Amino acid sequence: MVRALAVLLAQLAAAPIVSETVETGERRFVDLGTFECRDITRSSVLQRVCYDRARQDLIVAIDGQYDRYCGVAAETIDSLLGAPSMGQFFNRNIGRETAGGRYGCGA
Repeated sequence: MVRALAVLLAQLAAAPIVSETVETGERRFVDLGTFECRDITRSSVLQRVCYDRARQDLIVAIDGQYDRYCGVAAETIDSLLGAPSMGQFFNRNIGRETAGGRYGCGA
């Protein structure tokens, strides 16, 4: 038993750490290594929400496409995740059409 545990730990230590990278709508690749991601099951609009608190970067998956939003405060993310309708909250407060480019990421 101890030997099997030691072998398992050795295998885990030797395994490469693979981070996930997604392509956003701007055709840029973003490494999600610093993001906290949540699969969303209670929204018909949002499928996944990934947020990097240190950089205030938000990445969302909608219809299988990832989009990135920058400068999104943690309080806004908390409100999004707690909203009765996440899709409505996103569309009214974060989405490009209604936020007027407020959360654009630039170059």
